[in-house]
Amino acid sequence: MKDTISALIENSLNTLIAEGVLPDDSSYKLNVEPSKDKSHGDFASNIALVLAKQAKSAPRSLAEKIVAAIESQASESITRIEIAGPGFINFYVNQASNFAVLEGIFEQGERFGRSKIGNGEKVQVEFVSANPTGPLHVGHGRGAAYGASVADLLEAAGFDVHREYYVNDAGRQMNILAASVWLRYLQEKHPSIPFPDNGYKGEYILEIATRLRQSHGEHLMVETQALLDGLPKDEREGGDKELYIDALIGRARALLGGENYTTVFNQGLNAIVGDIRDDLGEFGVHYQEWFSEASLQSDIDKALTRLDEKGHLYEQDGALWFRSTQFGDDKDRVVKRDNGETTYFASDIAYHLNKFERGFDRVINIWGADHHGYIPRVKAALTALGLDSDRLDVRLVQFAILYRGKERVQMSTRSGSFVTLRELREEVGNDAARFFYVTRKAEQHMDFDLDLAKSQSKDNPVYYIQYAHARIASMLRKLSEMGANFDLKAGSETLSEQGNESEIDIAKRLNEYPRKLETAATSLEPHVLTHYLRDLASEFHTYYNANKVLVDDIAIRNARITLSLAVQQVLHNGLKLLGVSAPNEM
Repeated sequence: MKDTISALIENSLNTLIAEGVLPDDSSYKLNVEPSKDKSHGDFASNIALVLAKQAKSAPRSLAEKIVAAIESQASESITRIEIAGPGFINFYVNQASNFAVLEGIFEQGERFGRSKIGNGEKVQVEFVSANPTGPLHVGHGRGAAYGASVADLLEAAGFDVHREYYVNDAGRQMNILAASVWLRYLQEKHPSIPFPDNGYKGEYILEIATRLRQSHGEHLMVETQALLDGLPKDEREGGDKELYIDALIGRARALLGGENYTTVFNQGLNAIVGDIRDDLGEFGVHYQEWFSEASLQSDIDKALTRLDEKGHLYEQDGALWFRSTQFGDDKDRVVKRDNGETTYFASDIAYHLNKFERGFDRVINIWGADHHGYIPRVKAALTALGLDSDRLDVRLVQFAILYRGKERVQMSTRSGSFVTLRELREEVGNDAARFFYVTRKAEQHMDFDLDLAKSQSKDNPVYYIQYAHARIASMLRKLSEMGANFDLKAGSETLSEQGNESEIDIAKRLNEYPRKLETAATSLEPHVLTHYLRDLASEFHTYYNANKVLVDDIAIRNARITLSLAVQQVLHNGLKLLGVSAPNEM
């Protein structure tokens, strides 16, 4: 119905432009929304207030001309149009129009609400991309739920979506991981070997080291003296932990040799990437591509060469710098250190160049909030490369803090220092985790209440929505036990002729779903959909509690079953886009 009214207004504005009431270059955003107050009709538009200045007219006077142009068009759906206040236009629609949505819901099923507004635009969504140095924690979980929902919503809106995980499998942190695994491997035979203060701790490192020993025996062992002699002091000894771990990595490379060091490196990398892949897969998060940072070397060379040719690089103190301050960054950035190694930022530049050269029209990065400072430098590099930095959209995700009631949770974990995503999923379940993570804007702080997520009450939004879906499934089972049938067409006709006020309200809510989905997709805000589903479920529960569905009157029974099944389909569609199940029993 909203589309119908919008089309009527568009036609009337075109008429007024042709008549010279509005200028040919009139620009506006047409806004038609359901009325908050039923006494003001079913839908309202502020278009007369928006265009009054361009029309050089009082808003109410312009509204009268718009209404006159609308009334000249034949529309059985509109029963009357009124002008309110300074120039708001209120539309009253006939009862049958409110229930016309039911036909579309039943005809389209799981496709209901989907659209083609994206026109097949190629969009890459890169999310999570946690360093493969340990298991995913609850902060990564929020990014995973948000990123997966954003990607699914965009796809439902007609975009061609490519989901990608950037695997940081190169650089210093991965070498620290390799050294950590090797030290734990050595400690099985030489327990007196000190573990570096800056190494990766946690039981998962021990597990990887054990598998390394099982597959390679003592082939990778070295003598303690050969390992430790000549190393600088670690932090616990009054030294510098950064210098110590770097020296330890160098010693590991020298003692193991290239092939064996690669064996240790890959043992850690593959174990953790495999664990992350399994963890996310169990969470319902899947990717088209796991992109390796280590594969970027030629892209790094290409990007730096291009920047150099454009005059955006310079040497200082033996290092190579990018003039990022010329493009809005707060300081210039090193892209190659004085030892000849390229920086993480150089890899970031190359990766983003690679993305756009793969033909994506738009790139969406979902990063942790602590990466806020990276945005200006990456956009600066894109601009310097001659790319439109507005095609990169970075969304920041705040960390999630766990509570049990009002008490902040300090959970014991396998990792020893943080709560893993797997532990959270095991406690509250995938559905609650996926839903709770996207109930707020991603950039907003989030308190995750474990007790609420597990509760079976209307205060738990995911339970409340799923229960509405299950209630309708239970109703159908009871109908089957009665040996009765139902007729959707007859039910829709009864609703159109004599639907009560609460049934009209639910039909209006169902009418909103396609627009809510479109808004959630284009704004990259899944919480728009979570709030909608909660409202729909609430209206249905109120209706169901007040109106017995399986009554003897066949016409009324058909009508109530028809409306219930439409609600069930929309709940199913919305939950699926959020990665949440729609159970038939609870």
